[in-house]
Amino acid sequence: MKPFYILVSAAFAWLLALQPLAAQEIFVGVAAHEVDTPLSFKIDEEGVDFQAGYRGKRIEALSVIGAPSPYIFASINSAGDTSLVAVGLSWKIGDKFYVRPGIGLAVHDGPSLRFAPDGSQTQLGSRILFEPELAVGVRLSERIDLEASWVHVSHAQLFNGNQNPGLDIIGARLVIKLP
Repeated sequence: MKPFYILVSAAFAWLLALQPLAAQEIFVGVAAHEVDTPLSFKIDEEGVDFQAGYRGKRIEALSVIGAPSPYIFASINSAGDTSLVAVGLSWKIGDKFYVRPGIGLAVHDGPSLRFAPDGSQTQLGSRILFEPELAVGVRLSERIDLEASWVHVSHAQLFNGNQNPGLDIIGARLVIKLP
C-alpha cells in the first residue's frame, strides 16, 4: 500500500475516533480530474477522482469571520495519478439552495518532477498546496444534500515562481447530515 493511502486512512481514522460528536456531515463524490480551466495548465493526467470527506460543526469562536466549518477530505485518482488529502474551513451560505466556498491546504502524491513533450515541467511544484474550493448545493431532504463542486490545488507561485500548473477537479457530491 502506498504511504499516501496509509496517511489518508490514518487521518480519517483519527478524526472519526476523536471527534464523533463534532461531526456535522459526511460526503462522497465523483469528479473529473484535471479539468481545463483558466486557473490551470495541462499536466497530462487521467482518470476520475473518488472523494470522501467530513465536515464538522460551525466554529462559533470564529464568528468574526462567519463561523466556518472545518473539513477534511480525500480525493483518490482512479488512474493512479495525483491524489490528495485536504483540510480547511468552509462557509455555508443559504439553506435550501446554497453556496459553500472553502479554503484549505492539501498534501498530494503527484510526481516531484515531470516533463511535457515540449520540455516544460508539469509537476505541481510543491508537495503542500493551497486548496480553494466552491460548491453549489441543494437540500434534497432533511438529511441529504447534493452539491456540484470545484476544487483547485496550486501553490500560487509562492514556492516556485516559474512552475505552477495547478490542478482543477470538478464533480458532484452527495452530502449526508449526521443526527
